[in-house]
Amino acid sequence: MATIRNLKIKTSTCKRIVKELHSYEKEVDREAAKTADMKDKGADLYDLKQQENVLAESRMMIPDCRKRLESSLADLKGTLAELKESNEQGVEIEEAENTIADVETLFQAEEK
Repeated sequence: MATIRNLKIKTSTCKRIVKELHSYEKEVDREAAKTADMKDKGADLYDLKQQENVLAESRMMIPDCRKRLESSLADLKGTLAELKESNEQGVEIEEAENTIADVETLFQAEEK
């Protein structure tokens, strides 16, 4: 049975994963700039290879984050649907609906 507490937890999880996703995207931009700068300056090949590995690891985290966000979003939608069926009301439900809308907007923006 879904509870308001579960809804709050799932809403917070979605918000946290969105923050993580944005953080990894910023990290990829930062590391890509650093790698390009190292190439321009003619850095040592070993250092350059290590930096490229760091960049590759950061890039690998974005699809993982996206999958976790999709899964969390599905959980949140399911819990919200259960609570709506039992006619629950509260600020938490409105917050969950806003979070769902934000995440869906994020996914639509990434598809374009």
